[in-house]
Order: sequence, then structure tokens, then C-alpha cells
Amino acid sequence: MVKPDGVQRGLVGEIIQRFERRGYKLVAMKFMQADEKLLQQHYSDLAGRPFFNGLVKFMQSGPVVPMVWEGTNPLESKPGTIRGDLCIQVGRNIVHGSDSLPSAEKEIALWFKESELCSWTPNIEPSVYE
Repeated sequence: MVKPDGVQRGLVGEIIQRFERRGYKLVAMKFMQADEKLLQQHYSDLAGRPFFNGLVKFMQSGPVVPMVWEGTNPLESKPGTIRGDLCIQVGRNIVHGSDSLPSAEKEIALWFKESELCSWTPNIEPSVYE
């Protein structure tokens, strides 16, 4: 998900491009303003942390772009260094990525309906992956 600071800085296209260059496949994307309830659910694992309220407030400060990406082995082929290259401040770190498959499944269900996920095969896939 591209956070409000990434959207405000016009980095959505560059972030998508980095994932695509690494061979990831985009299966869902939205441009939206997240409400407090959704953000509290999304970050529920951080609810007891002192920065939680500030995080929710920041995430409501502008639109976000949640996305679902598929890859052949995402644990071994992490996309570039988006945060390293583009982040200006630790708390405003441009993107959110799920830290595990169970987290990804939970987060995808929060942000997308099943009907919004698009299963497809790129034409190049048979010639790239054996």
C-alpha cells in the first residue's frame, strides 16, 4: 500500500514500476481515502503502541493506494529499496507491505472484496518461467 506521503509526493507510478520490474504481478489496486475504523483494523497488531493514534491520524491525512501483488517467490525476491531510496522520515515511510502470508491474507480481506481481485497470466510468463 502506498501511504499518504507517497501519494502526495507523486510516487505511486514509480513504486508500481519497481514491483513490475522485479516480476511481480498486480492483481488489485484502489485509490481511496481510508476511514478510522478500517485503519484501526489494519493496524490492530499495533493498537497498544504509543504511536498507534498518530499512525492512524497520519494514514487518514490523505488518500492511500492499497494493492495486491503476486510473485513467484516474494520472500527471496524483495522489490528494490523503495523505502531506502524514497523515504525522507522514519514515520513517513512511503509504503506498507505485509510481513507474512497470514498478515497479507488478513489485510487483503480488509481492503478488497474477492470480486476485486483479478487472476490473470502475463503473456510473457511461459517464456520467462519454466
